[in-house]
Amino acid sequence: MEYKRADRVADLVLKELAEVLLRKVRDPRLADITLTAVKVSPDLRQARVFYSLLGDEDKKAAAAVGLESARGFVKRELGKRLYLRRIPDITFYFDAALEHGSHIDRLLTELKEPGQE
Repeated sequence: MEYKRADRVADLVLKELAEVLLRKVRDPRLADITLTAVKVSPDLRQARVFYSLLGDEDKKAAAAVGLESARGFVKRELGKRLYLRRIPDITFYFDAALEHGSHIDRLLTELKEPGQE
């Protein structure tokens, strides 16, 4: 299977974006966010960034607002770090996979009989 340029750019964007959010962005709403994946379009103009967050709906909504407000700053920082002709436009999406896995784990734990591990 061919490893496409969009996949390489997505890996690079994920690495640099995580670094920017950790070191440069000082928004407390973004403290518990985990970046899970980045999908870059074949023309490298759009980047869909998926993130997860364990918490209640208010915390998730606040994180979405925080990411949206930091989007311009994050794109500028990526422009300083990446050697690309054009920095992809970033769109953030909530990834419920971690939350879904946690829910399944809780259900399996409840199914176990006492005394079993």
